[in-house]
Amino acid sequence: MAHGLDAIDWTQPWLEPWRALGQQAAKNVMQGQSCAQALNQLAEGVGFNAVQFVSQSALPLGQAYEAFIFSTRQVPTRDGLHDFFNGLCWLHFPLAKQRLNHLQAEQITQSGIAPVRGAVRDALTLFDENAALLQAPDALWNALVRKDWPQLFGALRPLWSQTRLVLFGHALLEKLVQPRKAITAHVFRVPQGVKQLQDIDGWLAEELTAQKLSTKPFAHLPVLGVPGWCADNENSNFYDDINVFRLNKNRTLDVQFHNKS
Repeated sequence: MAHGLDAIDWTQPWLEPWRALGQQAAKNVMQGQSCAQALNQLAEGVGFNAVQFVSQSALPLGQAYEAFIFSTRQVPTRDGLHDFFNGLCWLHFPLAKQRLNHLQAEQITQSGIAPVRGAVRDALTLFDENAALLQAPDALWNALVRKDWPQLFGALRPLWSQTRLVLFGHALLEKLVQPRKAITAHVFRVPQGVKQLQDIDGWLAEELTAQKLSTKPFAHLPVLGVPGWCADNENSNFYDDINVFRLNKNRTLDVQFHNKS
């Protein structure tokens, strides 16, 4: 069984950073491997040894998922899109994923497992599940923070050619297997000078702290609004949906497009 992986369209632009490894792993799952087996085979091929992927049944009853990973360096992995993309994120961002796991384990040690996670664990989970990493000029970032959609996708549209957006959250990647306009990422800004994914990974591992994440330092971006990520957004009417592109009070949406050269 392909466990839903056969629905992934690897030609989508947001999957470009994941395609080389992900497409091969998905092929192996569709040929009969479990997600854990396919991810481990891929990890061996690229010299990855941060963690090992194991069946979900390896997680003892009653033990917290994050604490188990921290103590064993094993990631319980179910067959399906959600855990498949989580595994790919481990392969691409091992230092950042280890940092998030360390912070989660720290919080569990301090506070135990409660019905409500608390602000820090909520923020850690939010990053892990739904973050996107943006490298962008100041003007574009500031417009995003203000939710100034006319500027972001209109007057500043040419600046997207100087921008890089990499999806990090595995739940976000899972949702985009069936793209919908309303799918929104929690965007974390990365300095533009950090070029390679492995360098971004190292930067994140240093940057992510419980204190910083508890402030939820994210901007909200409906990702199908990104130029080049959806053919429909070439028409300014795409942004007229105020249920998705919500406007600040007293602002109207008037997106003006620059002609392509």
